[in-house]
Amino acid sequence: MKRAIYLFYLIGLLCLENACQTGSETELQNWTRYVDPFIGTGGHGHVFMGANRPFGLVQLGPTSILQTWDWTSGYHISDTTVIGFSHTHLSGTGIGDLSDISLMPATQEVILNRGIPGNPPSGLGSYFSHASEKAKPGYYAVYLERYQVQVELTATQRVGFHKYTFPPTSDACVILDLENGTCWDQPVEGYIAQENDSVVSGYRFSSGWADDQRIYFTALFSKPLKKFKVSKANERMEKTSLKAQKVYGLAYFDTKDQEEIYVKVALSPVSIENAKNNMQAELPGWDFEQTTREAENAWNKELNKIQIKTPDEEVKRIFYTGLYHTMVAPSVFCDVNGDYRGADKKIHSGDGFINYTTLSLWDTYRAAHPLTTIIHPEKVNDLINTLLHIYLQQGKLPVWHLMGCETDCMVGNPAISVVADAILKGFDGFDWKLAYEAMKTSSLLDERGLKYLKKYGYIPYDKEEEGLSKCMEYAIADGCLAQIAQKLNQPEDYRYFLNRSRSYRHYFDSSTGFVRGLSSTGKFRVPFNPFESVHRDNDYTEGNAWQYTWLAPHDVAGLIDLFGSQERFIEKLDSLFIAEGNLGQQASPDISGLIGQYAHGNEPSHHIIYLYPYAGQAEKSARRVREVLSRLYSAQPDGLSGNEDVGQMSAWYILSALGFYQLEPAGGKYVFGSPLVDEAFIQVGNGKTFRIVAHHNSSQNIYIQNVRLNGQNYDKYYISFQDIAKGGTLEFWMSDKLPSAESQYRPVW
Repeated sequence: MKRAIYLFYLIGLLCLENACQTGSETELQNWTRYVDPFIGTGGHGHVFMGANRPFGLVQLGPTSILQTWDWTSGYHISDTTVIGFSHTHLSGTGIGDLSDISLMPATQEVILNRGIPGNPPSGLGSYFSHASEKAKPGYYAVYLERYQVQVELTATQRVGFHKYTFPPTSDACVILDLENGTCWDQPVEGYIAQENDSVVSGYRFSSGWADDQRIYFTALFSKPLKKFKVSKANERMEKTSLKAQKVYGLAYFDTKDQEEIYVKVALSPVSIENAKNNMQAELPGWDFEQTTREAENAWNKELNKIQIKTPDEEVKRIFYTGLYHTMVAPSVFCDVNGDYRGADKKIHSGDGFINYTTLSLWDTYRAAHPLTTIIHPEKVNDLINTLLHIYLQQGKLPVWHLMGCETDCMVGNPAISVVADAILKGFDGFDWKLAYEAMKTSSLLDERGLKYLKKYGYIPYDKEEEGLSKCMEYAIADGCLAQIAQKLNQPEDYRYFLNRSRSYRHYFDSSTGFVRGLSSTGKFRVPFNPFESVHRDNDYTEGNAWQYTWLAPHDVAGLIDLFGSQERFIEKLDSLFIAEGNLGQQASPDISGLIGQYAHGNEPSHHIIYLYPYAGQAEKSARRVREVLSRLYSAQPDGLSGNEDVGQMSAWYILSALGFYQLEPAGGKYVFGSPLVDEAFIQVGNGKTFRIVAHHNSSQNIYIQNVRLNGQNYDKYYISFQDIAKGGTLEFWMSDKLPSAESQYRPVW
């Protein structure tokens, strides 16, 4: 009997061990340990540094004195100055803004202004050492050398949580700075008032990239204030409230050695009262360590949506840091009760969806949104409803929306691609009729060169600056809209937008093999240099002819036809990666991460590598994908070859490392490249898992020999969104040799 019990026990252990081995991939793993928030803080990465929750309104982190192009997020690894810890930041953008509601702990009287770079005491800033910094998802810490204060930060979605450890002093102070954001953002009106011995509330209105930004706050201190005063710029006043352009509040304390003072700061885009409701709902207590754990757990839950296997630890760091960066934004832009400030500057409530902001659509429609549809299907309807309500409030779909404001930044109608993609993938938690109206109306406006497109069939360079790029981006949107017109049985609209989606063809010069600026009389711009890129009087937005010639992801067959044959198309595409030339002194710094003239550091190039399979040479995609993944991404602070652009740069890495990329902007055709990871488990919603296996994978075995989907031989060069969303298993057999005649993989091009 004892032997039988022992055998039963042994069998049970073996079964348990086997269950752990086979089932652990879909159990929660500690992926946050691979996230390094310092990746992308150097070079031109421009990523956010600080504490936040996935897609949270609050991004709480340091803001530096120096504010030039590489400081658009408020932080750069080359800098060791800080003027405060602000509650809003951008991540990876090419323009700066935000850094609202900044707090700075101090132990002496200071000059209340930004100060001079290289001289923090000229203002309220302090030096710090990177050796004192600690950063992980949901947590940031640093030691302020000037004030001898240890700062620790964590956050909920709408509340920033500060922990300050002071030295013994009778001059301890927490400065609430409503003047200084980034240098791109100027205060218009600030208000601050002490409500009682531990509560200070107010608002900050400012103008910058977002031309009418409004944010409300309430701050709750863990220790009663000894004294509170306000300051108009550097003019201190013996009063407890102030409304002015440049407003500061100063909260004073006596502190013992190593005394900890906590401050909770809740934000709202609507009102002080709503900020208080947000705090009560999200952070009623004072347990800083628990809040930090909860923040890390929130990140871990999201990171577990993709679990990868690879022996390369650096790949894991790059992958999970990239996945982390894709979830800094879009940011929630509504209160816990659903209230938000709309694009019409009115307060909206009860619309039944979560409203978002920081919509970098020109960047993110290419990879970040296609990734979102796979791993965050529960958010897609809210994101589309956000876009549609912006349309209702401002008369068009957003172009680049920030804090309730339309910036009209970049070119084209990128929101159309995002909405069309959601419809074609079957998301139905929004009004398709309204969506079609919004797309069509936005396409038929007269703004941003559209009136010339309607008149000439293209946008002439003598009528509109950057007309070529604008027209080519409009063509992409029109191609997406044509698909929706066809789906919704609108044949006349289908023909109209399909024809307009081919407008890019006007720019193609068969004698040079490039797209070129075209005048209103139908003549190409001269002189012509395919390498040159300039800021003004230019045909191209952040690019040159080499890069823009390939910008027709919605009509690859038509693009190939322009070259006359697949052979000529491939020959020209091959030359892109070896062409060397001078971009010119006025070239945008965004044109970075160059392999020949392929510019991975900027979005118009991101689809180009995946064009090869459309012309029957998928092996060339495999080589270039692996080259970019290994050369242009690293686990160092300068590990991004260009601006993160609100998750787009990292989304390209995530999708490509998994083995595919959505080249066509709408519809969900994910084109195969070369999987970097050996295995991946992707949570695709509704309890389903999509598994990817790359057999015999290595740095040499980069070519796909065979493909199976759910055990069946597979002969397409892409996988559909529907097949991914159903769950299942996609298997690649990899080799260091090109597919041979014996290979079972014969994709239909």
